[in-house]
Amino acid sequence: MSQSDHRYRTVFISDVHLGTKGCQAELLLDFIRTAEFDTLYLVGDIIDGWKLRNGWYWPQAHNDVVQKILRLARKGVKVIYVPGNHDEAARDFIGHRFGDVLVARDAIHETADGRRFLVTHGDEFDGVLRHARWLAFVGDWSYRSLLTLNTVFNRWRRRFGFGYWSLSAYLKLKVKNAVQFIENYEEAVVEEARRRGVDGVICGHIHKAE
Repeated sequence: MSQSDHRYRTVFISDVHLGTKGCQAELLLDFIRTAEFDTLYLVGDIIDGWKLRNGWYWPQAHNDVVQKILRLARKGVKVIYVPGNHDEAARDFIGHRFGDVLVARDAIHETADGRRFLVTHGDEFDGVLRHARWLAFVGDWSYRSLLTLNTVFNRWRRRFGFGYWSLSAYLKLKVKNAVQFIENYEEAVVEEARRRGVDGVICGHIHKAE
């Protein structure tokens, strides 16, 4: 690899949702083209199978993301793919490799200073998904509609010289039920860390960086 100002030991990417109009594929491409790293974890919902079942949407940028990741794996980057609920079909291939990409149920990542972290998508901690799957589909439709609005909103911001700002994330944190859901989710994640004897959990699923 060529020398880069963006050098990392390990990179974690989740909830890209390739196959949806709200996907920020171009921004992801900018990152992986300019960064160097030894290990890449794909932490679920990389491809949105739920959406693709209802209608095909796959522009060139989405294909470029997949090709770039496969190319990184061929060049020696260790790529571990932990499927999520939106790409759960890949869970049928746990333990297999596709183009040097290992598909895993979850993984234990050890940091440079020796700490151990469970890497999992995180949908198993989602009470709504486990107990009311139909409600999860309704919520997904609502969220994708909000992401479409978010894309239009940020197109106008760029036109007037403003940077990217997540309208969807802002509204989510203003809804009391969403805030409570996130708190419950985080408590379940912490409990799983205790049960597995790890220092923490690296996951995605709820689309909130923390």
